[in-house]
Amino acid sequence: QPMDAVVLLGGCDKTVPAQLMGAVSANVPAIQLVAGPMMTSKHMGERLGACTDCRRFWAQYRAGTVDDEEIQTVEGRLATTAGTCAGMGTASTMACIAEALGMSLPGTAAIPAVHSDRLRAAEATGVAAMRLAAEKITPSQIMTRESVENALRVLLALGGSTNAIIHLTAIAGRQGIGIPLTWLNELSDTTPVLVNLKPTGTQYMEDFFSAGGLGAGLREIKHLLNLDCLTVAGETLRERLARDEDGWVDRDVIN
Repeated sequence: QPMDAVVLLGGCDKTVPAQLMGAVSANVPAIQLVAGPMMTSKHMGERLGACTDCRRFWAQYRAGTVDDEEIQTVEGRLATTAGTCAGMGTASTMACIAEALGMSLPGTAAIPAVHSDRLRAAEATGVAAMRLAAEKITPSQIMTRESVENALRVLLALGGSTNAIIHLTAIAGRQGIGIPLTWLNELSDTTPVLVNLKPTGTQYMEDFFSAGGLGAGLREIKHLLNLDCLTVAGETLRERLARDEDGWVDRDVIN
């Protein structure tokens, strides 16, 4: 199709990596906009957030410690808003990786689906797409070996989904960039796990957003990142982080 630029509307596990693979192959100016995570609900004072809590309660039901009535109540409270899974599952991981690659606007990965900032992000993404078309900035200029390394660092710092390794390998492969496991292992030796999110922690994506989002996480590992990578915002990662250098961080979520 004779498009000047493309806004990639994705969200759940496979759609974002598939769209990024297509963007690299077509190499038309493109920008990712994710749906955003759902908000949590509560059951008897306990927060619930889809996938992890669903499996936990289902295991309790099978073990006989939760009865038919309660499991039906829980099922009605696991996914009470629009959006992708509320924890650091594959959807949230890939949203963060898209931002780390420079393919989505700064600060947009963790905005909850039903938050008003998600609408603002959508409008800003449309404006950015027009700018990308005018300036002829293509995915091949953004998704480089250096930005892929940044994305791997982010994956490790988030304690993100193991599926992301497969997805990122496929995305990078479209650009001719290989990701051997030895590279991932080398990066893991020097990248701290910073984020306290389910399923490995206790918090949810809405908490990550309120804690400062991916920008706060990036600032924590700034010394490990390739800062001269270009982003769809038309600025480098260095410029992005310098602009928000003194941003607030919730240490209960990002530490």
